[in-house]
Amino acid sequence: MSLTIKGKLVKILPVESGSSKAGKEWKKQFFILDSGDQFNPEICFSLFGDDKISMLRNFMPGQELEVSFNVSSREFNGKYYHNIDAWKITAASVTNQANYQANSVPAIESAPLPTEEDDLPF
Repeated sequence: MSLTIKGKLVKILPVESGSSKAGKEWKKQFFILDSGDQFNPEICFSLFGDDKISMLRNFMPGQELEVSFNVSSREFNGKYYHNIDAWKITAASVTNQANYQANSVPAIESAPLPTEEDDLPF
């Protein structure tokens, strides 16, 4: 299953690396995205491998991103572990956000100013 979410990049964690039992080198990196939801807004995504990690180099904390990801689970010794693996990261469309902000505030119409002929108190 593939999902997509938009949010603000909060934090980029350091790259982790190691070796598998077979002696193969690996690298992974995590980053935190704030979805803006009321409850549990921060989501921790993982990037595995140099090609995926390099996608994050173009972005800085505070930027609005759109992240495509997969959710997976695996069992180990009777416990389940979950991964949220990002596979595509792009800058969120600023024009949609600007249009939303401009359209979300209703226009304020000013009432005509009273003239000298109109001396009613209301």
